[in-house]
Amino acid sequence: MAAITAAMVGELRAKTDAPMMECKKALTEAEGDMGRAEEILRVKLGGKAGKAASRITAEGVVATFIAGGVGALVEVNSETDFVAKNDDFLALANTAARLVAEKNPADVAALLALPAGDEGKTLDEVRSALIGKIGENMSIRRFQRFETTAKLASYLHGARIGVIVEFDGADEQVGKDVAMHIAAMKPVSLSADQVPAELIEKERSVAQLKADEDAAAAVAAGKPVQPADIVAKRLEGSVQKYLKEVSLLNQAFVKNDKQSIEQMLKEKSTTVKAFTMYVVGEGIEKKVDDFAAEVAAQMAASKGA
Repeated sequence: MAAITAAMVGELRAKTDAPMMECKKALTEAEGDMGRAEEILRVKLGGKAGKAASRITAEGVVATFIAGGVGALVEVNSETDFVAKNDDFLALANTAARLVAEKNPADVAALLALPAGDEGKTLDEVRSALIGKIGENMSIRRFQRFETTAKLASYLHGARIGVIVEFDGADEQVGKDVAMHIAAMKPVSLSADQVPAELIEKERSVAQLKADEDAAAAVAAGKPVQPADIVAKRLEGSVQKYLKEVSLLNQAFVKNDKQSIEQMLKEKSTTVKAFTMYVVGEGIEKKVDDFAAEVAAQMAASKGA
């Protein structure tokens, strides 16, 4: 049997990006034949795509693509932050963003069906092959496409927060500044009247609970409870404060907190028409590993064996 050296394992890993132990096993099975070992890995790791598909993908990147008045923002997820830095994974995300902009797919399923590889492979086939190569689940979660006669600006904050802004104005820097501001301050809407009703009701409910607690505390202390009309005004004040904090035009500009975004835009003769912001993994329930429990389970399993 041919001796399997560390250099051979390293070479196979460089070619396939497969785990070290998998590379060593493949070389051993192939009796040192590098080409045959690659084929063995393709067969073995290709099956990992199906096994990985059920695992949570809460890490990943946001990618953008802008060409003239057409742009796209895409979130592509992975299981770990380590894989999110992989060059092939980043290439997948950038390809997805370009395809969204150029082909205008109706949804994620339509995006995945688009040709994306040099060999005519679909984006989904490229994704599945990458899952097999790395052994970790990946998914394209969502995208937003812009097509406008206005201008587009984008901002990426470490690839985990991505923003595209549609705006009218002569100064390109203003669009970039607004995109950066959105990434920092995370508004939920352009203006106060566009804040979703469910968020307003949630804020009103929180304010009501606080008012109820204050009333209960007053009763317990033998103090007078505030009249209903005063309480109602306090509730409305809380809601209005919330609307100011989460609507872009009302927020204080991060580069000059003496100005609101609305004031800054007026000064620059610029109008923001729309924006989209993605934060990687937002709303996804992440798996929390109990390392001690995992080690204990492995020890128990080894004793049983």
